[in-house]
Amino acid sequence: MKTPRECSKKTCKSLLAAAVDVFAEKGYRDATVAEICELARANIAAVNYHFRDKETLYREAWRYAFAESIKDHPPDAGVGAASPPEERLRGQITALLQRISDRKNKDFLIVLKEMTNPTGLLHEIMQEMLLPLQKRMQATIRELLGPDASDMQVQFCEVSIMSQCVNPMVLKRKDDRNAPPGIKNVKAYADHVVRFSLAGIHAVQDKAGKKQMKQG
Repeated sequence: MKTPRECSKKTCKSLLAAAVDVFAEKGYRDATVAEICELARANIAAVNYHFRDKETLYREAWRYAFAESIKDHPPDAGVGAASPPEERLRGQITALLQRISDRKNKDFLIVLKEMTNPTGLLHEIMQEMLLPLQKRMQATIRELLGPDASDMQVQFCEVSIMSQCVNPMVLKRKDDRNAPPGIKNVKAYADHVVRFSLAGIHAVQDKAGKKQMKQG
């Protein structure tokens, strides 16, 4: 996974932090470089110098927010690589839910704004940063399903797990008072998702095994 662009100067870091806050609150189109600079106590020329334009600042702000989020909530949740796959999956699910539900981490809020009013500007950078996490979870799922698991089975299991994690957290983050309530006890919900997902994976594995026996 690549790290955020080098930004060692104080002004550059201030611009990134301010951009994260403004883009998370307003989205790309409604945010202005002027208000980002005002929040960062920097002039517009500093944006041109460090980032060239608003589009680049938007991408780098999301990358910065994502990296800070990962720093706060490591993707393995402290579960070692030598641990059983069930425990590694538990760590991955727990870390994802903690990261998404943590209100001081703004990368998810920026993504929600992007989903509501798409610009397409984050597609490549999100692929770059999220793909390694996706592949890690898929590898764990494949290990649990067994060597004969198809790519489709792995994909479907991963999508099921991600849906369980992301959908309720979207509700939790919404400001609409009429929206259904989100999950309040993240730890308890993480335990539920793990149990539910492992049961589903085992069911898929059993079905595949019975199919092979019939064919044999």
